[in-house]
Amino acid sequence: MRITTRALIRNYKANLGVSISNLDSARTKVMSNRKFSKGFEDPTGAMRESSLYQKYQKNQDYLNMIDDVQSFQNSQEDAINQLNTQAKQLSKQYGLEALNGTNKSLSTRQAYASAYRQAQEAMTMSMNASYGDKFVFGGADGGKPPFELKKETDANGKTTTTLLYRGVNVDTDIPVPPATAAPGSDAEKLQRMAAEQVYIDLGFGLTTGTDANGKTTVANSSAFNTALPGLNVVGYGKDDEGMSNNMIVLAGQIADVLEREDFTDDDYDELQQLLEKFDGGRDVLLDNLTTIGTKTNFLETTKTRLEDQEIALTEQMHNVVDVDMAEAITEFSWAQYAYNAALKIGTSILTPSFIDFMG
Repeated sequence: MRITTRALIRNYKANLGVSISNLDSARTKVMSNRKFSKGFEDPTGAMRESSLYQKYQKNQDYLNMIDDVQSFQNSQEDAINQLNTQAKQLSKQYGLEALNGTNKSLSTRQAYASAYRQAQEAMTMSMNASYGDKFVFGGADGGKPPFELKKETDANGKTTTTLLYRGVNVDTDIPVPPATAAPGSDAEKLQRMAAEQVYIDLGFGLTTGTDANGKTTVANSSAFNTALPGLNVVGYGKDDEGMSNNMIVLAGQIADVLEREDFTDDDYDELQQLLEKFDGGRDVLLDNLTTIGTKTNFLETTKTRLEDQEIALTEQMHNVVDVDMAEAITEFSWAQYAYNAALKIGTSILTPSFIDFMG
C-alpha cells in the first residue's frame, strides 16, 4: 500500500489539530484553575458542582439571615434595656421619694407626677422601637407603630389617657382560664396578638402543616421565631384585684394618684400598691432579656454550624472543580512540548517527491 504525501499531510494536519486542542485545553485549566469549563467535558462533575453551588448559596442566605435576625434582636434588647433603666429610676428613686412622708405636699407630688407622665411617653417611644422598616415589638404586624397613647379631654377639662396596642385597649379584662374570650372581642384580639409568631427559615428543615381550620402552620422545631409582641414585654389585661398589668398604664395611674389635691392615707396605700405592681413589671422585663439572651446564644451556635458547613462545602467544590496546579502545569508543559515537536516534524514531510506527482 502506497502512502502519498497528500495522505501524510492530511493525517499530519489532523494530528496537529489534536495537539493544538490539547494545548489549549491544558492552557485553559492553568489559567482558570478549573478541571472543566463546559458541562459536556465532565457531566458528572458539572452536576455535582451545580448541586454543591446551590447548597453553598442557600447556606450563605441562612448566614445573612442570621446576621439580620441578630440585629433585629439587638434592637429588641436595646429597647427593653432602655425601658428597664427608666423603670428602675421610677421605682427605686422617684417611687421611694414619693412614698417619703416629707414629700406629701401637692407641689412636690406634682413634680413626681410630671416625671411619671414624661416616663410614660418615653416608655411608649421605647416600645415603638424599629429596625429598618419594621417595628420590633409589633408581632406579626411590624409595619406600623404598635403602641399609641391616646389622650381624650372631657367637658370638665379632665384628660384621660388610654394605651392602645394595634388599636386595642391593653387594659381590657382578660377571662381567667378555663374561660375563653368571645371571638372577635378585644380580649380575644389581645390574646391572639400576644401569641403571634413570625418564623424564619434558618436551615432546620422547615416543616409546614395545616390546622383544623385549614390554616398553614409551622413546626416550632423547624424554624426560628423572631416575634416578641410588645404585650408580653410591658403586660396587658388586669390582675385578680382589677389592677392593670401594663407598666405604661401603671405609670399614668401613679401620676393620677400623686396629682390628687387631698392626699389621704388611703391614697398613700393605693400609691404603694401601684408602685409595687409597677416594680413587679421589671421582673417581666428581665425575663424577656433572659429569653432574648438565650435566643441570641442559639443563633450564635447556629451561625457557627453554618460557617463550618460553608467550609465543608467550599472544600467539596474545590475537590470537584479546582485542578491540582502542579499537575495542570505539568500537563500544559507536556502539551506545549508535544505541539512544538509536531511543528518540527511538519517540516520533514512537506518535501514533495517525483512519485507523489505520479499519484
